[in-house]
Amino acid sequence: MSSVAPEDERDTRAWLELARRGDFAAAWQVSDRILRRHVAAPDFTRPRHRQSVWRGEPLAGRRVLVRCYHGLGDTIQFIRFAPLLREIASDVTVWCQPPLIPLLRTARGIDRLLPLHDGSPGVDYDADVEVMELAYVFRTTLESIPADVPYLFVPPRDFGGTPPRVGVVWRAGDWETRRSMPFGAIRPLFDIEGVTWCSLQQNRKPSETHPRLLDISDPDLTVAAGRLRALDLLITVDSMPAHLAGALGIPVWTLLLKHADWRWMEGREDTPWYPTMTLIRQERDGDWEGVIERVSARLRQGAARSE
Repeated sequence: MSSVAPEDERDTRAWLELARRGDFAAAWQVSDRILRRHVAAPDFTRPRHRQSVWRGEPLAGRRVLVRCYHGLGDTIQFIRFAPLLREIASDVTVWCQPPLIPLLRTARGIDRLLPLHDGSPGVDYDADVEVMELAYVFRTTLESIPADVPYLFVPPRDFGGTPPRVGVVWRAGDWETRRSMPFGAIRPLFDIEGVTWCSLQQNRKPSETHPRLLDISDPDLTVAAGRLRALDLLITVDSMPAHLAGALGIPVWTLLLKHADWRWMEGREDTPWYPTMTLIRQERDGDWEGVIERVSARLRQGAARSE
C-alpha cells in the first residue's frame, strides 16, 4: 500500500485551506508544486480517484479524454467545464459513470460519452484529464466559475401532490457518513402544514417512513431528475442530489457540516457554483437538530409571507 509523501500531505493541507477561503488562484500555485512532483514520479499504486491524470500539457487542438474517477456528484458539478474544454480541444470524450450517461447527453461540449469501467477506455486520444482537474486546467477563480444554470436539461415529471412540493434527502453516500443525518433529526419538518413532502432518498430503510412523506425516489437518475424538476424546493444534505438540483437550476437548500467540504468554502450562505443553492451550516459539530430548527423557521417564514 502506498503511503502519502510528507510534502504531498503538507501541500494538500495548504491547498484545502486556500480553497476553503476561496483563494483559488493561490490554490493552483500549490497544485503546480504537486503536479511537478507527480509528473517526475507518477504513483499508480494510489487509489484511482487519488491519482493525478493531467500531466500539465496543453489541451488546445487535441483529442481529450475526460475521466470521471470521483463520485456522481463530482461529475455533475465539474462537467460544467465541458463547453470551455470543447472551445479549445478538437474532440472531447467523457468516460463517465454509466448511470449518468443519459443525463450528460443533455450537456453541451461533449462529442462522445463512454461508460466508465476498470479497463481501457477503448478510444484514441491525445491527452487526458480527470473531470475535477478541469477547474485547475482553466485556473478557475470565484469570478470565472461557469455558473449558468441549468446546464443539464430534463423535462419535469409530475407525480401529483399539491404545491408547494418540497423534496428531502437526509443520507449521503457511505464515503463520509458524517454528512448524513439520522431520520429522526429531519422528522420535525413534516409537522409543517401545507407542504407536500417528497422523499428522494435512495435505499431508504424500513424505519425511515412518515405518513406525510411521499416516496418519489427512483434509481434511474433521469427519472429522478425529472421529478426534481417538478419540485418547488429540495432540502438535502451534501450529496449527489444537491449537485443535480443545482445543475438543473432548481432551488435547493444544502445542509452542511460545520467543517464542510472545500467546495462550499467558509462562512457563506450562497455558492458561486450554483446560483439557486442556499447553504445552511451546522453551528456546532454534529448539531443536525439546530440545522433543522433553522430550516423549519425559514419554511414557516416563507409560508407566512405567502399568506
